Amino acid sequence: MTKKITIVIPVFREQENIPVLFDRLVSVTSSIPRYRWEYIFVNDGSPDNSLEVLRNIAAKNPSVKVLDLSRNFGKEIALTAGVHEIGDAEAVICIDADLQHPPELIPNLVNEWERGAEVVVTIRKTSENEPLLRKIGSRIFYWLINKFCNFEMVPKTTDFRLYDKKVASAFRHATERERMFRGIMDWMGFRRAYIEFHADERLSGDVGYSYAKLWKLAINSITSFSLWPLRLTGYLGILITLLSGLLLAWMFGCYLVTSQWVYTPLAMVVVANTLLIGIVLMSIGLVALYIGTIHTEVVNRPLYLVREKLNFQKQVCPENYSSE
Repeated sequence: MTKKITIVIPVFREQENIPVLFDRLVSVTSSIPRYRWEYIFVNDGSPDNSLEVLRNIAAKNPSVKVLDLSRNFGKEIALTAGVHEIGDAEAVICIDADLQHPPELIPNLVNEWERGAEVVVTIRKTSENEPLLRKIGSRIFYWLINKFCNFEMVPKTTDFRLYDKKVASAFRHATERERMFRGIMDWMGFRRAYIEFHADERLSGDVGYSYAKLWKLAINSITSFSLWPLRLTGYLGILITLLSGLLLAWMFGCYLVTSQWVYTPLAMVVVANTLLIGIVLMSIGLVALYIGTIHTEVVNRPLYLVREKLNFQKQVCPENYSSE
């Protein structure tokens, strides 16, 4: 039987982009007839008509499957849900629905996979109308995570990737709730190949990731893969204590040399307390991030809930959810 490759597409407010994307996907995959192609669209609680568009496409194309999540769980979870459903596919390709990831690059991904790569990663070299603040933030994020985590994330990589079935199978063992999808994939390792591309401007609609969501994702990623922020508070506490001690010694030294108080005792107390209170508050805040993550994991809720499945072998059932 011909081997199958599954394409996973997370969807959120993409009603106008979906038909264009699907046509381009079919055009590209039809040029690779040595594989059977399956398309899993994960509707991540879209408030627009994305689900109805997907229903129409799925009704006409048995190879199109739709996973309708019960609410908006976020792109990281939507990608996770799609990868969990690939079944017997030999490989899975993840791609965004906004057409910034060119489907025409799929043959290149498949070629690298056939040469032995278990993960084929795309690197966005240039992007149309990318804000300066986002560029700076991206550089800072990758510098931090590569500096203090025990694995490497190549800057400007995207979620547009191909994963071999063994990678997708290993991914199912990742159970954390606060997750960065490609961060987990990078942490797992496996043999890699890289392909560069130019990201086009979003076809229609608004950007799904606001600065607030990007900030939250960055914080979750750093705290998930590194204990460095906790260590930093300890080191900073030592540094502040040392500086406070030196400053107090300087104040007393001035008194011993001049025989008069250059700094009043109240000033000394205020300086020392201000520094120590600041470091204590910052330490408590960082520790709270980790405690919050621990709480989320201990509660052990399912990663996502599925309202409906279209074109899957098993249709809607009461146990239509996954907690893996």
